[in-house]
Amino acid sequence: MQAKPKTQMVLPLLARLGALMFLAQAAALPAQDLEPAVQLEQAINESAAESQERVSALATQTRDLLSEYRAVIRETEALRIYNDNLERVVTDQRDEIQSINRQLEGLEDTNRDVVPLMLEMIETLGRIVEADIPFRVEERRARVQRLGVMMEQAEVTASEKYRQVMEAYRTELEFGRTTEAYSAALPTTGQTVDYLRVGRTLLIYQSSDQAVTGWFNPATRRFEALPDRYRLEVRDGLAIARNEMAPDLVTLPVPGPETVR
Repeated sequence: MQAKPKTQMVLPLLARLGALMFLAQAAALPAQDLEPAVQLEQAINESAAESQERVSALATQTRDLLSEYRAVIRETEALRIYNDNLERVVTDQRDEIQSINRQLEGLEDTNRDVVPLMLEMIETLGRIVEADIPFRVEERRARVQRLGVMMEQAEVTASEKYRQVMEAYRTELEFGRTTEAYSAALPTTGQTVDYLRVGRTLLIYQSSDQAVTGWFNPATRRFEALPDRYRLEVRDGLAIARNEMAPDLVTLPVPGPETVR
């Protein structure tokens, strides 16, 4: 049980003591003189009750203020913890921004070095296409041209430009270890023929009726007819490249190594 405040206990006690004193004095007075004493006692009791009500109201107000004070203290502590955490987050973000700025400065230096390299690689790739045996020439030239246009486009990032240049080189490297058959026009006559490409070493062609069989001679850099003994060999080679026949040995005119002078 909660103890009553001392102030609340003292006031009623004083009121009772005062009443007893007046009663003691009134006992010695005649009856007609008791009326003022009784009225005085009632006034004292009413005053004591009013005082008690004021004390109770003040006590309630004090408890409410104390609760509000404690709530404010808790809120202040929570705000302090939040502000401390927010300050650490802001500091970390500031450090991250500085790190990104340093990386961007380094990236700008890298771009100045990489862009000339990529331009040189594209130019070299164009020379490779022109010096190679002439298979899928238009397609390969168009790829080189697209790379040159891309280098002038500001919306393409340097990393994407580098990726596409390297992808073009990987495509060219794949040609060196693959065999394929495809149809295209013969540059000398415009006739559509079937080409058989063996790596980057051999390019042979044959008409669909097998009446014309020839190859690209790397020594003369011309398309030349082949003897009739290669007709069936080229036919079988085309079928193997199209996966129409099981792999087998075929005799084809492979050019010999050139002597560098």
